[in-house]
Amino acid sequence: MRTELASEPSDAGRPNEDFAAVGLPASGQGGSVVVLDGVTPPKGGTGCLHSVPWFTARLGGALTELTVSLPDVPLADALSQAIARTAAAHAATCDLSHPRTPQATVVLARWNPAAVEYLVLSDSALLVESPEGVVTPVLDDRLALLPRSALATDALVDATLRNKEGGFFTAAADPSVTARAVTGTLPRGEVRALAALTDGAGRWVERFREGDWTDCFRLVRKEGPRALLDRVRELERADAARTFVGGSKTHDDATVVYAEL
Repeated sequence: MRTELASEPSDAGRPNEDFAAVGLPASGQGGSVVVLDGVTPPKGGTGCLHSVPWFTARLGGALTELTVSLPDVPLADALSQAIARTAAAHAATCDLSHPRTPQATVVLARWNPAAVEYLVLSDSALLVESPEGVVTPVLDDRLALLPRSALATDALVDATLRNKEGGFFTAAADPSVTARAVTGTLPRGEVRALAALTDGAGRWVERFREGDWTDCFRLVRKEGPRALLDRVRELERADAARTFVGGSKTHDDATVVYAEL
């Protein structure tokens, strides 16, 4: 088995809000990947005393443990338990009903000798490669399909779309959100390798159009996750006119996990 991980903050002076982990059970028969992209809140408060990195560390730590220690529990249930556990850790001090309470996108994958399970919630990506080399992206595209006019301001998004029907969903404080995730199971023999990416790394495809998801996967497999992050940073620095990043951050936290099963 080959696993590689690379993660880089948007700015060396700011903490990385992403979380990534690979869990390998002591049995040696399987493993799991956990990737979270913490949602950076706008100025104005979140109703919470804690930072986004605090939240992603708590949620990611719980998911890493649960996906390994409870191999028979579906990934959606493991995420629900992890959200509930994290919410309980700060419910007494924070307003978890605030639309900007700390939250994150989620990619989970878990495999054993018989099957590969996956879960994607919001705009991070999971790429699945078959033994024949066919790469299939698993995406939750609800946010991407929303009209730009609906995303005009943070206040509008929070009031009408964030964790609401007709909008998009993230892992925040409500365990029931797991019913909104994109989930599935594949026979183990149909999967050769996986790559999980936060949208900061996925910019290579989605913003800069340097290739499709198959090209992206092949770059990661051949040169490693660090090579993809380096390419993204080069493209961001070259985009002085903001032709590609538009009104988004010049740089974003970026994370890639690659696993050959």
